[in-house]
Amino acid sequence: MSLAKQYDAKSVEKKWYDYWMDHDYFSSTPDQRDPFTIVIPPPNVTGVLHMGHMLNLTIQDILIRRARTKGMNACWVPGTDHASIATEAKVVKKLREAGIKKSDLSREEFLKHAWEWKENYGGIILDQIKKLGASCDWNRTSFTMDETRSKAVTKAFIDLYNKGVLYRGKRMVNWDPEARTVLSNEEVIYKEEKGKLYHLKYFTEDKSAHLVIATTRPETLLGDTAVAIHPDDERYASFRGKKVIVPLVNRPVPVIQDSYVDIEFGTGALKVTPAHDPNDYDLGKKHQLEVIEIFEEDGSISPDGQLYIGKDRFKVRKEIVADLEEAGLLEKIEDYDHNIGRSERTNAVIEPRLSLQWYVNMKDISKKALEAVETDTVEFFPKKMKNTYRHWMANIRDWCISRQLWWGHRIPAYYVGESVYVGESKEEAYKKALVDHPELTMDQLIQDEDALDTWFSSWLWPISVFDGFENEHDINYYYPTSVLVTGWDIIFLWVARMIIAGYEWKNEFPFKHVYFTGMVRDKKRRKMSKSLGNSPDALALIENFGADGVRFGMLSCSPAGGDLLFDEKLCEQGRNFSNKIWNALRLVDGWEVDHNAVQPIENELAIDWMFSLTNQILEKVDTDFNSYKLSEALISLYSYVWTDFCSWYLEMIKPAYQTPIDPITVEKTKELFRYICTMLHPFMPFITEEVWQQVKGQESIDCILSQYPEVDVYDPQILKDVEFIKEITSGLRDLRNKNNIKPKELLHLYVQQDDVTEDLIKDPRKKALLSKMAFLADVSISSDAVENSISFIAGKSKFFIQHESEKDPKELLEEKQKELEYQRGFVASVEKKLANERFVNNAPSAVVNKEKQKLEDGMSRIKILEESIKELSAKL
Repeated sequence: MSLAKQYDAKSVEKKWYDYWMDHDYFSSTPDQRDPFTIVIPPPNVTGVLHMGHMLNLTIQDILIRRARTKGMNACWVPGTDHASIATEAKVVKKLREAGIKKSDLSREEFLKHAWEWKENYGGIILDQIKKLGASCDWNRTSFTMDETRSKAVTKAFIDLYNKGVLYRGKRMVNWDPEARTVLSNEEVIYKEEKGKLYHLKYFTEDKSAHLVIATTRPETLLGDTAVAIHPDDERYASFRGKKVIVPLVNRPVPVIQDSYVDIEFGTGALKVTPAHDPNDYDLGKKHQLEVIEIFEEDGSISPDGQLYIGKDRFKVRKEIVADLEEAGLLEKIEDYDHNIGRSERTNAVIEPRLSLQWYVNMKDISKKALEAVETDTVEFFPKKMKNTYRHWMANIRDWCISRQLWWGHRIPAYYVGESVYVGESKEEAYKKALVDHPELTMDQLIQDEDALDTWFSSWLWPISVFDGFENEHDINYYYPTSVLVTGWDIIFLWVARMIIAGYEWKNEFPFKHVYFTGMVRDKKRRKMSKSLGNSPDALALIENFGADGVRFGMLSCSPAGGDLLFDEKLCEQGRNFSNKIWNALRLVDGWEVDHNAVQPIENELAIDWMFSLTNQILEKVDTDFNSYKLSEALISLYSYVWTDFCSWYLEMIKPAYQTPIDPITVEKTKELFRYICTMLHPFMPFITEEVWQQVKGQESIDCILSQYPEVDVYDPQILKDVEFIKEITSGLRDLRNKNNIKPKELLHLYVQQDDVTEDLIKDPRKKALLSKMAFLADVSISSDAVENSISFIAGKSKFFIQHESEKDPKELLEEKQKELEYQRGFVASVEKKLANERFVNNAPSAVVNKEKQKLEDGMSRIKILEESIKELSAKL
């Protein structure tokens, strides 16, 4: 059957993904092979596929597919995260649109709606991931709130509680008034915003004097219980030991002295609101100040605020400023840029608030996790991320794990008055409570209303996906996993906590390597966002360019750990690459084979060169994979396939028009196609599987399971020899073009004698290949100058053809002088590089030697050019 003229990515991708799924190629069960395991960073059930997902997933699939061809038991575990805040917000919005308020529902009724929403929409992103070609073990699909994961969360909570690592306390928290829940420090995003600095007057009780306090939040004066000054600030000496009146509420509060106050900031006097600022809270505890909580959960003013009760905090800000001005208590307002903390999920401005919450004492359980990264037991790529990790771990704070939500894992803590009992079920907690309260009924035991932070389930992910708290069979085989691929932005929220959890429950790291991806930006280096309109539709890209094209586009501009500057043209380049491979296959498939034909000697050399080059590329790609330089590996393969194989090799072996080809060359070419398919398969799985099926010959396996080639011994001299032939061919083509000589006109090439050119002439394979590629009637060595000739340089050698140049000698001289100027600049740049001790001492010896060879070749070219210029000058 003849091959289709056009490569149809859409039909090919569906065909092969369905085929792989039908043959269960993605599934993994423990066996005698070495495991290679990746757990997917679970996307939110509320999510849809975006550019960040595509980069992350492409990298994971590349690593998994390569491990599979390396003969390892590749296991990539997919799943989704229940995303407490985001999902609850979606459900509340859906209910609101149906005229239902969350407050009108019981917890059970609300959760019924939430589970319905999850079943309807939660699997969308997993279906989208399949479009990219992700070879996950879909039989292992996990959800952070499914039964197995929920049991793991409960067990972890109870274990930490019993160890004394969990505690409950009333502390200052980050409160999201829109989601009405507490957030961890890592879930608050700070950025500089424009604001105002309000200068307020606080009078003494006898109204004889006043001090001015600068604040960005005048509404919080409703909760002021002191004014603080620095003990060394003589400006306020007269206020020491006195009381001042809080504006509008007319509350007398003490003037306290504390070295915490920054004399240089604002007016040097500080209003103290212990209930709504973490630093003020610390001052309040130190000086035993009254604590007045003025905000409700939704950010409105509480009755304890006395004024503006029930009004939103930002509306109150406007009203209180107007009232202060009317009362003569506002001295001035200044523009002021400052950092504002916003909720990562709702974008609401965070309100510091005192709240009774559950915490994990992180210092007690994080020491091994810090040491693991410091010693490269867990190795980061890129290395620079160790510094970020170290700084956070060295200053780690206790983790607030309770959230005022219904969607999530309900905290397994039960109360009898102030007494707390934990259990995997209410029945278990009830048995514990009966010891202290023999008359207790089950109805009197009240479970905590809060849910656990989403990340409390996520930090168990590498353990829980293998049912690691209950089932030793899978966890003992797959854990620790091989590599985690994730964004640097969740190094604290997720990566650090997983390492901590790994040591806490398995006494071992959860993954050996962590590959941090950069941020996907547009070509103007802007972060992709809906508001800027610069974030392409991921599925539309796949529709337009094919999954292979998009994978190529994502990886070809993605340095390890660096930001990806995405340009849709790269996906187009990837699509063109697929077409190039397909057309190369069609070319070879269209050749007539004469099974009695003898292989030409030039084909023999071309094949030896291509196999040697293949091994060199394999070596390079292996090195790149070992250091997670996947982009570099892909670009090397791209150049190898597009330039070396398609543009040069196929040209070298191509038979003359209407002439059949020998069977050995065809079979060796198909073997090279198989190498290409296997090497490129991790990056572009669909085109490689399609081509493999056409060239696999006696191979019974499919490309996805083909054996990745090992680097074999190869001859570097063959690479040099053919590279020299290519350079001569290119030089001669350029000469033909400049002098209007027909591309296929047979020419006699003369070579200036030296060791390299003499070997070229004497070796029949090299001479034959050069003659075929450069359309030469003959090649000979000339010790004397060739009359009526034009010349070019290749390597260190000078070549001539007899031809009366149509160019003016002055024009030729100018060309040579320009070329000489370029060569001198080139040599100077190489000399500068080799003069750099850091480069010479740290770069691989092969790289340094290559630069030295460049220098030597450049010097030879300069010498030849100087001689040519001298000859031309003599003729003028």
